[in-house]
Amino acid sequence: MIASLPPARITFSRAIVRIGLVLAALLLAILAARALFAQVEGERGIAAVVSSSDIDVGGIEVNETGDSIEDARQAGYRKAQREAWAKLGGPSMPDAQLQGMVSAVVIEQERLGANRYVATLGVIFDRARAGRFLGGNTRRTQSAPMMLVPVTISGGSELVYEKRNPWQRAWAEYQAGSSRINYVRPSGAGSDSLLINYGQTGRRSRLWWRNILDQFEAADVLVPIAKLEHQYPGGPVTGTFTARYGPDNTYLDSFKLSVESDTAVPQMLTAAVKRFDTIFEQALADGKLKPDSSLNYGGASAAPALQRLIELGRAAKAREDAAAAAARAGEAGEAPSSEVPTAPTPTPTVAAVVSNFVVQFASPDAGTIDATLAAVRATPGVRGAATSSLAIGGTSVMNVSYNGDIGALAAALRARGFTVNQGANALAIRR
Repeated sequence: MIASLPPARITFSRAIVRIGLVLAALLLAILAARALFAQVEGERGIAAVVSSSDIDVGGIEVNETGDSIEDARQAGYRKAQREAWAKLGGPSMPDAQLQGMVSAVVIEQERLGANRYVATLGVIFDRARAGRFLGGNTRRTQSAPMMLVPVTISGGSELVYEKRNPWQRAWAEYQAGSSRINYVRPSGAGSDSLLINYGQTGRRSRLWWRNILDQFEAADVLVPIAKLEHQYPGGPVTGTFTARYGPDNTYLDSFKLSVESDTAVPQMLTAAVKRFDTIFEQALADGKLKPDSSLNYGGASAAPALQRLIELGRAAKAREDAAAAAARAGEAGEAPSSEVPTAPTPTPTVAAVVSNFVVQFASPDAGTIDATLAAVRATPGVRGAATSSLAIGGTSVMNVSYNGDIGALAAALRARGFTVNQGANALAIRR
């Protein structure tokens, strides 16, 4: 015989179960909130160094002796300056004149003895003073702003900004002032680790990418990937480096570097950053590194491939409607009219209104002014563009005649690779 529980005990047991479920759900919510907070807390950001346009030459090895360690160090500095100047292809000149053009000597690695100085140095020359001796090293037009997403693959995990790592530091410390690539380097602090991660590089949604790029005022994205393989702890390390770009993760180039131990990994990554910059500059020169036009939304526009499919569908639907109308007319047995049809009166076309807008743009030099004017004049819908105020080294102003409104002009300039800030009746653009 099975004894049944009283109704009061059954109700009490159900209440206990419900309370347990509520407590379990509350505990899970607390743990989830803690896990989310753990993704953004801690010291994870590395601020990028301030870029300058000075000429940087690194990786110069010196081994000098002297009467004292200070004499040996100064001899090493002088030799590094001469070798750096020779790498740039500068004319022969005395050490005193070279010293006057040097902004700084960067110590990459050094070992000191009683009267011996062994080091790897970098030399930074002031562009204003050294540029006149280096005909081919003048300032060049930069690319559109490119957001950098440095990915590290090591030990089966992919890192971007989830925690501080040597690949992130190598890019943050890179002096990109003399590069043709306009790098936008997030620090990785705060919510950067949530917005920019390895999974984002595989997404194709333009809306998602546009939301992220707008936060950093970038036009497109560059993805340098460093895959590090350790043979054993503290032993040789092989790095496979791959350059990709754009929301479609397009392949550009790849290369390999290796070092004998973990301690030399930072030097390998520094060398890899310079190789990546060369790859990106070559892609820019070849016309591959152009901002994706599908990332510049002038409203709810679709990607070009999707827009093409929509147009093909509409054309097919129009053909089907025409065929159905012809079939219905044939079934009705309409007699052909003897009257000669008159041509429809053409509807007069209304010309689009041409408006004038003020556009501000950065003008560090005369070459930038000419390039910006040429790019704006080549924008579809622009009837004319002329400068109304010039400020070399500051912000200049041009008047632009455009066949449309200011929103359409802003969208057209974004498609040309400009970063555009829109005001009431004026725009501010930059590359």
